[in-house]
Amino acid sequence: MLRPLAWFARTVSTVLLAIAPIAATAAPPPLPHLGADPNNTTVSGLSSGGFMAVQYAVAYSDSTTGAGIIAGGPYGCIRSLLSLTANPIEDCMKGERVSGAGTAAVAHTFEAYGWIDALKGVARQRIYLFHGTTDTTVSSATMDALRDFYIALGVQKANLIYLDKMAAGHAFLSASGSGCPAKAVPPYVQRCPAIGRPYDQPGAILHHVLGHKLNPRVRQLSAVPEPFAQPPVTGLDSTGYIYVPRACRDEQARCAVHVVFHGCMQGAGEAGIGDTVYGRLGYNAWADSNRLIVLYPQVKGSPLAGNPYGCWDWWGYTAGFTSRYLDRRAPQLAAVRNMIEELAMPAQ
Repeated sequence: MLRPLAWFARTVSTVLLAIAPIAATAAPPPLPHLGADPNNTTVSGLSSGGFMAVQYAVAYSDSTTGAGIIAGGPYGCIRSLLSLTANPIEDCMKGERVSGAGTAAVAHTFEAYGWIDALKGVARQRIYLFHGTTDTTVSSATMDALRDFYIALGVQKANLIYLDKMAAGHAFLSASGSGCPAKAVPPYVQRCPAIGRPYDQPGAILHHVLGHKLNPRVRQLSAVPEPFAQPPVTGLDSTGYIYVPRACRDEQARCAVHVVFHGCMQGAGEAGIGDTVYGRLGYNAWADSNRLIVLYPQVKGSPLAGNPYGCWDWWGYTAGFTSRYLDRRAPQLAAVRNMIEELAMPAQ
């Protein structure tokens, strides 16, 4: 027979074990209503997330003021090559027959049909572009075409930064990375030197795209990243993440929103990734001192949906492989816009 304390301990352990699976699978809450500024949105992303940042900033250019793209590519790259090649995805990544003029023509066509915001909004944006010299996944020619795309749409020289001389692979660059090998490996975050210290890419992006002097990043965060329920849209995971500085809980703060699009095989649900992007990359420390909400939407891999590696849709798998993944009604683009509008709603 068990002693009373032993019985109590065993009973509590049994109960905790019984409810643990329920707690682990509990649905995340909806996005909070914070009174954020929906017309002062900036975006950034790596690889497929870089393509997605471009697509979002073009489709919703009226409300997007800047974009940071790491190893991405120009808007409508696939569409611009459909009549020229049998392998448009591969050729977009290699930069084969990709041009700024050709992709700008796609954007102008979509503008003419009213499927995206007026391209004069793109011309006002502040753009940060980065391509590492050892990146063999997305070519320098692809990034050159992206630079030329923005020039063709009228982005001013002072608003366009293109860094392509740093020895870095296909990855985000952050002090949280582990080394700077030529070939990036999961979790695709590298620690590469610049002027004697690790390059702080989140800080560099935010400094440029926000367009004003930033307060120094904090050493101690005022909050923690939180999960939220994402809508049942093709490709999206059930859970996304958000970082809300304590100051932005006051809707009078009217905080801006920055969206970070992770790369392929870099979503939080991928093995070995977890909070690498949404918790440790470095955006949150800058957001905390500069009244900035950071949204980390998440994509998951789905072979049946034509997306085995958990990439953002830059080739059409959410739209029956038509070009409708590029415009305001595109499932993933519209879902992210709706998330921002949720954050903009006044607190109840």
